[in-house]
Amino acid sequence: MSTIEDGPLHAVMARLAGFVTRRPWVVLGAWLLVAITVGGLVAGFGRPTEEDTTLPGSTAQHGRDLLEAHFSGSGNANGQVIYRTFPATGSAPASAGDLPDLAAPARRIAEVDHVASVGKPVVSGDGRTAYLEISFDLGPRDVTQRLTEDVLTAADVEGAEVLPAGALARPEADTRRSEAIGIVVALVVLVIAFGGLLAATLPLLTALITLVCGVGAIGLAGHLTGIPGVATTLGTMIGLGVGIDYALFLVTRYRALLTTSTSPVAAIVATVASSGSAVVFAGGTVVVALGGLAVAGVPILATLGWTAGLVVIVAVATATTLLPALLTLLGPRIRAPRTAARPAGSFWGRLADRVTRKPWPYAVTSVVVLLALAAPVVGMELGQTDPGDDPAGSDTRAGYEAMASAFGPGVNGPLTVVLPLEPPATGATDPRLASLTEAVSGVDGVASAQPAHLSTDGEVASVRVLPTTAPSDPATLGTVDRLDALAVGGADVAVTGQTAVRGALAEQVGKRMPYVIGLVVLLSALLVFVAFRAPVVAVKAALMNLLSVGAAYGVLTAVFQWGWGVELTGLDGPVPIEAYVPMMLFALLFGLSMDYEVFLLTAVRESWQRRRDNRASVRDGLAGTGVVITSAALIMVCVFASFVLSSDPVIKMMGLGLAVAIAVDATIIRGLLVPATMALLGGANWWTPRLGLFARGAGVVHNPRLSTGGSPKIAENGKNEKWRGNPLGGRVMPAWAQFWWARPDWTPEADENDCGSRQHGQDGESGQQGSQEAARAEGLPQHDPGDQTGPEQARAAQGGHQ
Repeated sequence: MSTIEDGPLHAVMARLAGFVTRRPWVVLGAWLLVAITVGGLVAGFGRPTEEDTTLPGSTAQHGRDLLEAHFSGSGNANGQVIYRTFPATGSAPASAGDLPDLAAPARRIAEVDHVASVGKPVVSGDGRTAYLEISFDLGPRDVTQRLTEDVLTAADVEGAEVLPAGALARPEADTRRSEAIGIVVALVVLVIAFGGLLAATLPLLTALITLVCGVGAIGLAGHLTGIPGVATTLGTMIGLGVGIDYALFLVTRYRALLTTSTSPVAAIVATVASSGSAVVFAGGTVVVALGGLAVAGVPILATLGWTAGLVVIVAVATATTLLPALLTLLGPRIRAPRTAARPAGSFWGRLADRVTRKPWPYAVTSVVVLLALAAPVVGMELGQTDPGDDPAGSDTRAGYEAMASAFGPGVNGPLTVVLPLEPPATGATDPRLASLTEAVSGVDGVASAQPAHLSTDGEVASVRVLPTTAPSDPATLGTVDRLDALAVGGADVAVTGQTAVRGALAEQVGKRMPYVIGLVVLLSALLVFVAFRAPVVAVKAALMNLLSVGAAYGVLTAVFQWGWGVELTGLDGPVPIEAYVPMMLFALLFGLSMDYEVFLLTAVRESWQRRRDNRASVRDGLAGTGVVITSAALIMVCVFASFVLSSDPVIKMMGLGLAVAIAVDATIIRGLLVPATMALLGGANWWTPRLGLFARGAGVVHNPRLSTGGSPKIAENGKNEKWRGNPLGGRVMPAWAQFWWARPDWTPEADENDCGSRQHGQDGESGQQGSQEAARAEGLPQHDPGDQTGPEQARAAQGGHQ
């Protein structure tokens, strides 16, 4: 048996279900209280975001640290207010003549709260565009929407168009439309899958509670640490997807148990104990995969990892506590229609029959298709997006293009060259300052360089540089490298700025990607191994997931980098693939793909334990889970695809990559490749190492090689169970003893023959599973599989003893 079926987690989940079914109103009230509290805090305090990128240990970060240590206010936010005398469409001038006088708006802006200073107007060569540089006494994440509106209101002037840039032009968080589309599609799919509106609303309700609590907590965390705007959007995507999926799997199992005349309470306990354990393992796999991002040493990836993982944890909690409470209150009212088709005759059952009869053609064809989808990944190049890649008409792009057309593309990505001075300079006449400015101005790719600025303590000098190329242009990183190679007065310079930091981030991601992939694959496979105690299945699952991730990478490269159909995403041309997107996608996709693997393998394993027929168990597993996995995948694909409508190119990449991978995983891989490979592997699928550590039970394990037949008794507590009989004849044996007495000549075939004699007893056990789980949850004595005493009789017996 597997950990999911009868391990410690199975027992814990059964006890949890027992508590929930006894106190459903308490559980429901607790979740509502948490949701209302978190929602109220978010409404009152907001969800601040910070788009600043850091990378400890890099030269660019060292330069920034020097600036913040020696120049007061260097870490505060900066923005620009742009004035131009023609409309954003670039048509004929709105008014003839020069720009209006900007002295009055500059004075008004300076009077706005938290504005530290307003620079002198910088006018373009044609006299049609100018901008004011504004410095705040706040950090970037503290520049609120209200503060931005106050500045723009004060900046308004007749005769010129006013545009925000820098910290004043934040990407729009336009996820409501995507959320609405995802919820509507999910409701339609759920109604079709369940055949009723009441059952369909339960997964949506748990998903909405997940969003309020999980995404709300991420927003509140923005008051304590830097949270990028993409984190909340990604959390919304994940919360909707897994929140609906996990609840869908549990409701489906519950309704199936009700059809077997199991009482509602016993069905809930059995559902949470079995499918709930699978949900915990699936969610744990996602969290572990996201935790692997910490190896990259990139703060933004670590932040995205723990924020997404938090949402997954909340989704698991709502599915295993809130949903059972709702099921308890509703009782049998969401019972499945009696006209439901039998799984064995379903489309998925017939497909499994065809695939398992001729596995080689299906396996080879599937692999060829997946490799073809993944082929473009060999040309993937990591880069960095900028506001010029945003959809046309957005405020961020309008300001970016206005600055670039009037002052050159480099104005949107200024660099700062920092020089530590030892000994400190005594004043602005120090020759090292002039040498620094001269050296920087002579570097190829530099459009202009301001005079060197000296810190008040004389220990650091800095020069602001405008490159000749845009921030997203790879040539800009070449300019950064040439500046980094400078040495003035025997000291090395450090080049900083968002462009330099993000370039270093791309390099770091490229170096650490193999380590992250290796760790995530290893940990995820280990979790599957712990769940099913089958190393072949664990390795196969990891390889399958690598194929689905590769397909997503290939589509991502073809669409966004090569421009194949990119217009369909709302962009007007190819854009760079943001450096951290592939690594983040890998962790997410690997974890989410494992969800379907765990649910499918759980069903296959259950059938294998009953029938010991590999082909039949694969057919039963695919037929039994085909509809629910397809429904879950369709919901998740639609949710993820709806976020392609976002104005942020990074969110578009995330949405498309996730949607493609889930679609491939639920069709080609789960429908064709998995059953084909399991048919080819035969009994080796469930081969288990001989170490008693991996066998069934807690402390005492059953070894079929040492059994004399009959249904084994598994001790709940090894300390209270004595080993009876000799090593070759006893039914139960401590784990340490099995390690020493395991026979080296054992084979899966021998195990299969041995277990065949115990088939009838195992079938009896499985038929009473719901009743035993209910008894365990209520603290009642558990009975031998051969004993016909049920929970009611046990309860009566217990009362008699009392």
